Amino acid sequence: MSKLILYDLPSKGRCTCWSLNPWKIRMALNFKGLDYQTDWIEYPDIVNRLSPHVPPNPPDDSPGYTKYSIPAMQFPDGSYVMESKSIAARLEKEHPTPSMHLDSPLIEKVEKLIPPVAKALIGELMPKVPTNVLNPTSKEYFERTRAERLGKPLDEFGKAMGGEEAWENAKPELKALGEAVEENGGPFVMGSTPSYADFVVVGLLQFYKVIDEKMFQRVVEIEPVLGKLYDASKPWLERDGH
Repeated sequence: MSKLILYDLPSKGRCTCWSLNPWKIRMALNFKGLDYQTDWIEYPDIVNRLSPHVPPNPPDDSPGYTKYSIPAMQFPDGSYVMESKSIAARLEKEHPTPSMHLDSPLIEKVEKLIPPVAKALIGELMPKVPTNVLNPTSKEYFERTRAERLGKPLDEFGKAMGGEEAWENAKPELKALGEAVEENGGPFVMGSTPSYADFVVVGLLQFYKVIDEKMFQRVVEIEPVLGKLYDASKPWLERDGH
């Protein structure tokens, strides 16, 4: 085997990358100009596909914890790595140029600012995921497992947690994220130098864009700095489906 293989979640229609964490790694691969192929795995098949090859994720108490997760990557030596930060570290070690600057403290800074944004807008986003992007087998799985996690069906969750109140709650969180992006003059988190910190932020923006274009547009209208970062990062978003 000579290529890297990225394991990603498919979308209905033409398969395109849509989820936040896989986008971090796809952007890293595109940024480094690496040769890779995509292997699409539906949600119900993740465990059976990955468990023979890689240890489970370490247990934690986060609500979204799963033993096996996407993205995962198979390297040319046949070994597998799971979880975006671990994959990024291996890619950087084996392909150091151009650098993603994984030692930058700005990565941790923006990583801490993403969950408050995601939490504020989860009622707007989550009910649209199965409807807008998932194939039937993953749609059923996603709706069932998220309803179990949330204690109610996704449509009820959206009605309770979405709407204008969600957007009002998101505004200060988006502002904080925008300030972090702009701190060094932009358009990237480190200023004129792209880094993995940008992939963390743009991965979220692309997640919103694929799920609901109107949601993405509203985010960048609230915080235009994020739109500038997105535009500057477009070269690494072009390859989205193979």
